[in-house]
Amino acid sequence: MRPEIDRRMLEALVCPLTQATLHYDAERQELISRPARLAYPIRAGIPILLEAEARALD
Repeated sequence: MRPEIDRRMLEALVCPLTQATLHYDAERQELISRPARLAYPIRAGIPILLEAEARALD
């Protein structure tokens, strides 16, 4: 079972590289930065907003 993500917290988070709004992908448990073309993981309900941990988007 996946931990619940606080929607208010998600609204306050931005991409650390571009300061753009992040989009929540509930299925993959990631926060997507379209301008940076990166997907930041969410582990145990905690967003990991580190470029080194992000997955590059095709």
